[in-house]
Amino acid sequence: MNNELIKLTEAELEDLVTSWGYPRFRAKQIHEWVHRHHAASFDTMSNLPKDLRTKLSEFFPLETVKIFDRQVSLDGTRKYVVTLADGSLVETVGMPVYHRDGSLDRLSVCVSSQVGCPMACQFCATGREGLTRNLTAAEIIAQVALVQEDFQERVSNVVVMGQGEPFLNYDEVLAALRILNSRDDFNIGARHITLSTCGITDGIDRLSQEPEQFTLAVSLHSALQKKRDRLMPKVAKQPLSDLKKAVERYTQSTNRRVSFEYLLIKDVNDSEEDLRALLDFCDGLLCHVNLLPVNTVEGSPLQAASPATAKHWVETLIHYGVETSFRKSRGADIDGACGQLKNKLAQGSLR
Repeated sequence: MNNELIKLTEAELEDLVTSWGYPRFRAKQIHEWVHRHHAASFDTMSNLPKDLRTKLSEFFPLETVKIFDRQVSLDGTRKYVVTLADGSLVETVGMPVYHRDGSLDRLSVCVSSQVGCPMACQFCATGREGLTRNLTAAEIIAQVALVQEDFQERVSNVVVMGQGEPFLNYDEVLAALRILNSRDDFNIGARHITLSTCGITDGIDRLSQEPEQFTLAVSLHSALQKKRDRLMPKVAKQPLSDLKKAVERYTQSTNRRVSFEYLLIKDVNDSEEDLRALLDFCDGLLCHVNLLPVNTVEGSPLQAASPATAKHWVETLIHYGVETSFRKSRGADIDGACGQLKNKLAQGSLR
């Protein structure tokens, strides 16, 4: 969908259609097609006059997305490589959770915010690709609509944890999240929408002033400065001390907890020194630590820490009063790590 069309309110659509000589009620029809039905073509808007559809297509060509590749994991996760209107590829993941009786409990979607990523994190396949461009709000929303259509189930949660650094595309990402949150659209609760950043402090400060209660996650991965700089070189100019102050300002302003994402990497960031540094960093913060196993990326020597190490970290963090969980990897059998599947397809290794 065209980015400008999807961002127009119903009142703005009324001004548009009346300026073209059409009655006001046409605005409501357009708004419903765009936001409730997520129409991929003006031809499907059957209750609109053909000449209005033609005019809309001239001013607001719909930016359709298509599935380039789709893989289904044994755990039910579906990973998509999505083709955008300009031929660019991004990854999107649908993660269902089922009740014991087989019925769906919730459906989460992990969306990308950029084509590629400029952050160059060592553990991320997308980081090797570099940045091509930002996604529009419409392209972010289209990923959610695509997964909802493929599952034929309502999306209940969205995480902006796919390709890209969301705070480097702040305006379009926030516009997309507000539309996802809107009662006129997906009606996903703000607390069920999570935005993940590498730790861009300006973005954290900016988000703290937004009225919506979106959830903030920060990719930490080490609380030792030199080690974090090696793992995440593009945020090396923003020291951990500044990051902690930004998180403190965020929690003071919003009274909302921040989640720290921490990939446990064998012999890299899983020592006792690393654990003590994380405890010190979390001291005094309203936070939750999500420990994760690193996904194996082709050509990378990084391996997941042992289950015994993960268990020790969870027990120690909880013992010292830090809310902690260990999140199992989803879709590991289908190139679940960010950028893996897209990069393989780009190299032609799956053809």
